[in-house]
Amino acid sequence: MLVRSLILLVLNGLCLSAVSQASTAQNSDSLVSWQGMFSQGGLVIGTLVNDRIKEVKAVKRTLEVTPSGKFAIGLGRDFPETLSVTFVLLDESTVVKTYPIKKRDYNIQKVEGVPKRTVTPDPEHIKRIQKEAALVKKSRSNTTNETHYLNDFSWPAKGLISGVYGSQRFYNGKPGRPHYGLDIAAPEGSPVTAPNGGVVVLAEPDLFYSGGTVIVDHGDGVSSSFLHMSKVLVSVGDRVESGTLIGEVGSTGRATGAHLDWRMNWFDQRIDPRLLMKESVPPKK
Repeated sequence: MLVRSLILLVLNGLCLSAVSQASTAQNSDSLVSWQGMFSQGGLVIGTLVNDRIKEVKAVKRTLEVTPSGKFAIGLGRDFPETLSVTFVLLDESTVVKTYPIKKRDYNIQKVEGVPKRTVTPDPEHIKRIQKEAALVKKSRSNTTNETHYLNDFSWPAKGLISGVYGSQRFYNGKPGRPHYGLDIAAPEGSPVTAPNGGVVVLAEPDLFYSGGTVIVDHGDGVSSSFLHMSKVLVSVGDRVESGTLIGEVGSTGRATGAHLDWRMNWFDQRIDPRLLMKESVPPKK
């Protein structure tokens, strides 16, 4: 397990290095300045530098803009080659800016020993799975206008990275969906803390695939999900700060060992938590 984790860490580190070299921010122009990676899996933060802008639109959305002129855009795993952002001015005229998006290569992983029922669910489980998927989707849509996502993120658990964002997994030899999270291997019962402030919008002890699951909304469509926990220690509606204890590491749901699967979204765009971190790996102890 340790060797596999180190190999994954090295391989993904090389991928992230290539992404970093591509761009960590685009040059400012007369409308907006940017922070973040224009890369698949990235989250970019724009800051308006022109007071003639009335609205900002991108990815088929009219974006929430904070009083300080900031807004977020998430770039999913398979985001296309360019991002188009439309700026609507006070006189109703529009300016469209296009930004190149760095394409990433993803790892292929094979996972054996997963319970058969979670790879090929029995018919009686299908309704449960569909109901839970709808619940998760609805929870993520309950975003606030808070701006915690503008603050630095911290690691939610200590341990080794055992699974990386974007990888394609084969469960017991059968291809599954791409892995949209970052796995942190840690002993059962290890603390899981909020990586940033926000509001708990989902707290479920036993979902079919993800087991003990918590979703924290950080504002404006940015959310974190924490999967496979052995204990859920918060409730829907709770407000958390960076470092607040929200649960314990486990192996519930579809999991072969104790770990935390940390996922992040910007609405329906699944983004890579690691691209938001100043440190490339979590603390080990």
